[in-house]
Amino acid sequence: MANLQSSASEPSSFAGASPPSPSSIGGGAGGAASAAQEPRKMASAEQLVLDLCDRELRENALLELSKKREIFQDLAPLLWHSFGTIAALLQEIVSIYPALSPPVLSAGASNRVCNALALLQCVASHPDTRIPFLHGNEFSHLHCISPHVPLFLYPFLNTFSKTRPFEYLRLTSLGVIGALVKVDDTEVIGFLLQTEIIPLCLRTMEMGSELSKTVATFIVQKILLDDIGLRYVCATPERFYAVGSVLGNMVISLADQPSTRLLKHIIRCYLRLSDNPRACVALHNCLPDMLKDGTFNISLRDDPATRRWLQQL
Repeated sequence: MANLQSSASEPSSFAGASPPSPSSIGGGAGGAASAAQEPRKMASAEQLVLDLCDRELRENALLELSKKREIFQDLAPLLWHSFGTIAALLQEIVSIYPALSPPVLSAGASNRVCNALALLQCVASHPDTRIPFLHGNEFSHLHCISPHVPLFLYPFLNTFSKTRPFEYLRLTSLGVIGALVKVDDTEVIGFLLQTEIIPLCLRTMEMGSELSKTVATFIVQKILLDDIGLRYVCATPERFYAVGSVLGNMVISLADQPSTRLLKHIIRCYLRLSDNPRACVALHNCLPDMLKDGTFNISLRDDPATRRWLQQL
């Protein structure tokens, strides 16, 4: 997911700045026009956020905001603090629950909800809104709904259909969780463990598309890299072998359909598991032979970091 790799905001400095356009040098008409466009652009973002609370305007607002979320500065705080906006996004999410089972979700409905999920990913990525988003501080006074916004996404990860509308839904939902774990934060990992995200990720790692598998494995990797995550997975043989068996099956499938990106996350998961003494002993027996016999040498020839991890493993 491209959004998993979204860059942090750059410091305000001349370092790395783009050269000015000729029309902006010297404060000419072009520069004045550009300056005048900025308030209009922000006003457009504010108006679109307001439109989310209007059922007749919501679909277009979802589409426009999801397409332009990278260019609207501070969109996440605007979404989070605007009255009724997050509730409107949650309305979109719960409205398709009946289409999950039996699986009758249409492409149009999936696209619309994925646009709402893209805005939630924006909120989950922002440093000022990530933790409030996790705990649902805005809804703590409402007893009729769960205050934990990420839990609304879990039903999408608990689906089995491999059709494109469901796959798109799973992938976009994983993108929201991926945005939460991208920044190392034990509070986030603790929440995800308490709400049992790992079994949902393992399900996607077993039956999802290559991209969904990659994002789900990335999430498991980030959980394992936190000490409480490693302790959780290695606390019982059942948890360890549940993770280990899924990783092993993925390695076998990659022999036929190589994916360097996915393999990188799998190897990093195994390497982190080996940091636990009991898990390290168990890996002597369950580490796939394909990771030891050079099967993936060609796949990793241009990835020295992953080759080093595999050697260390």
